Amino acid sequence: MNVIQQNDNVWKSYERAEDFPSTVVLPKGFIRMRDGVELAYTVTLPADATGQPAAGKFPTILIQTSYNKAVGTFVPELGGANPFMVKRGYATVVVDVRGTGHSQGVWDAFGEKEQADYSEVVDWVISQSWSNQSVGVYGVSYLGITAILTAAQNHPAVKAAFPIVPIGDGYRDIVFTGGQVNITFIPLWMGLITGLGVTPLDTLQTDPVAGVELMISHLLNGLTQFQVPTILKAALGDEETVFDGDFWKTRSPLEQAGNIKVPTFVVGGLRDLFQRSEPMWFEQLKDQTTTKLLIGPWTHIETAGIPTDGLPKDGVPPLEQIQLMWFDQYLKGMDVQAEKLPNVTQYVLGHDKYETSSDWPHPQVKAVEYFLRGDKFLKEAPAESTEPSSKVLQAPLFGLCSASTNQWTAGALGFFPNPCNTEDTFNQIPSANFRTPVLEEDMYINGPIAADIWITSSAREAALSVRISSFDPATGRSQAISNGLLTASHRAVDDKKSRFMNGLRIQPWHPFTKSAVLPVVPGEPMLLPVEIFSTAAMIPKGQQLQISINSSNLPQGLQPVPQLLNGLAGVITVLNSDKHQSKVVLPVVPIETLRN
Repeated sequence: MNVIQQNDNVWKSYERAEDFPSTVVLPKGFIRMRDGVELAYTVTLPADATGQPAAGKFPTILIQTSYNKAVGTFVPELGGANPFMVKRGYATVVVDVRGTGHSQGVWDAFGEKEQADYSEVVDWVISQSWSNQSVGVYGVSYLGITAILTAAQNHPAVKAAFPIVPIGDGYRDIVFTGGQVNITFIPLWMGLITGLGVTPLDTLQTDPVAGVELMISHLLNGLTQFQVPTILKAALGDEETVFDGDFWKTRSPLEQAGNIKVPTFVVGGLRDLFQRSEPMWFEQLKDQTTTKLLIGPWTHIETAGIPTDGLPKDGVPPLEQIQLMWFDQYLKGMDVQAEKLPNVTQYVLGHDKYETSSDWPHPQVKAVEYFLRGDKFLKEAPAESTEPSSKVLQAPLFGLCSASTNQWTAGALGFFPNPCNTEDTFNQIPSANFRTPVLEEDMYINGPIAADIWITSSAREAALSVRISSFDPATGRSQAISNGLLTASHRAVDDKKSRFMNGLRIQPWHPFTKSAVLPVVPGEPMLLPVEIFSTAAMIPKGQQLQISINSSNLPQGLQPVPQLLNGLAGVITVLNSDKHQSKVVLPVVPIETLRN
């Protein structure tokens, strides 16, 4: 056995031989909930060489999925038992959440009824003869969200959590980023869940009549109860959906972060759908329980290991080895020193290596202002007078050939390699671009970014898409780093909830409520504080840090119809003057902190 460690910022491999030669799947069944709804489950146990269930009681890895547990048989990332863990002495229970797969009920995506089911499922698990009453919650994407929400319920049997790419804030992370509805991933995601949910393969095989009834029920619920109505309400500007409020708070697990007391290992991705919140999970949990954070260069699909997560690399072992170590420590009680894993491990774009640190944000980070100037440079000195402005056409179709399309389709386009997956070069053409002078030394940024952009609009609504990239003056190409989006009428900021760093606001927090909406008056200057999602990147010397300002980023969001119509065919003017100092605030870390 190799056990980590001499210090908190060094990775070492952890390996352990199999305890059992095989695995076995028990007969499938149903767990009856308090309201009579039955949830379908599958149990996989360690087995002897003959395939018989091994004697004894085992800690359990609980996975709760919306993607149909039958699919997990073929795609384990969507909810299948991992033989690597089962053979090392872990039972695995996979449950279809209500209204999906083989389970009864109406699906409503982390709604109150679904969340109330989680503890009842844990109760059932620990009542089984093969359970030692110790449960670890685990999963990727939806499964990771159910894991962290289950951990927040503080069931005494739940001892540890290992969520991979969990959402934090349902509204701000993806569904209504900047007040704009996501029209790429969300419809695809709801369609995927509906498609998988209306095909209860196991039930169709064992009881065709019941299977057909369940299939029709799921389809009708999708058309009339949640999926289709939610999408239509969002697009048409329904107030319950387009503004932040109780609907989204229920579906924002960070609202419950204060309840989580079990050791939690969070995995995220720099190109992930939930890029914004993944480091915030560490920040929220670190003072109340043992918490670790690993962020790779991944899209959503890549973080799940589809087609690969690229590990091991730079000493960071494969995720299943990390999971084994985590659960061995906290479910089996083995002293493998999991608490001494590096607190924060992040891949650094441009540096192309994983780096570790003791905290997030980075302990040595400092907010630095760069001002947009009339000569299209980014400079640390603000304008002293009115300088030439820049104009941008208001249109909803920009950003299609950019890294955003790959990111907001969960990385699906990565299966078809093209420059748009990682570059923002094409998107520069209709944008107002501002660049630092050519760097004489490497620049390392790590954390959230703010863009405070003064504009006027000729229309009654406007929006800004702000991209950060590394620009190579020798080739004219730019590599995507991160981006932000904001609708002008949602520009109000709550500074009590915003993040400040050495006196500078570096992560604005927008209420996105109906009462916080501000008017957009044609020709009147207004400040748009755009939140740009957290990242870690190095811009090498000889290149330039670039921000590109446009009026839309279609893959990430589209304004609801009322706002969209108010802004069509307008023109945005980006202001640069002593009275209207447009700027970007960057989280700069000393380059010496990076390994050579």
